[in-house]
Amino acid sequence: MLGKKLVTAQKRGETRALCLGLGMVACSMMMYFFIGITIVPFYTKSVWTTETMCKVLKANIMDKVPCPNSEGLEDEGIFPYPCLQVWVNLTASGQEVMLYQTEDTLERNPKCSYVPDKSENSKEVKARVEIIASNFKKYQTFPCYYDPGGTQTNVILSRLYPPKGLLFAFLWPTLMFTAGCLIIVLVKISQYFSVLSAWQ
Repeated sequence: MLGKKLVTAQKRGETRALCLGLGMVACSMMMYFFIGITIVPFYTKSVWTTETMCKVLKANIMDKVPCPNSEGLEDEGIFPYPCLQVWVNLTASGQEVMLYQTEDTLERNPKCSYVPDKSENSKEVKARVEIIASNFKKYQTFPCYYDPGGTQTNVILSRLYPPKGLLFAFLWPTLMFTAGCLIIVLVKISQYFSVLSAWQ
């Protein structure tokens, strides 16, 4: 009687462990799919892939410009902010080009090097833009990214999804997938030895 209870408890434990392993594998596959349709397209679409050094030529704060929202509505989501324009000398080609914060900055407003968040108020935006401009004037030389193919003549300060960030995004689902497969293999090995010992 006690042996039957132990066998039943063992089978229940194996079933739960197997369900856990399968659940981890399924979750990791969903994470792979989500990363594949969100982060990977932005990474592959970016043409600013080569790192070089940029030297600041001028950093000017222009008059306030409107920032339209991404939906393209006329009134809602539009707010004025100081337009910071940073021009740099590209070491790789010696050209004078405009610097943008990220790839997204160029798409949101190609006239400005920095586009603030809409949640910030006007005072915070003005102070932040002034700090950024002073930092560019203080640190004249810094690494930047340019397009080696020449389709984009401007440069960006940092990539939204650099190679390290993409590898980090794939790290957690990979660990989850590996752990799930390991649990499934261990359960199968345990079941095999249980059947083998019962047969003997």
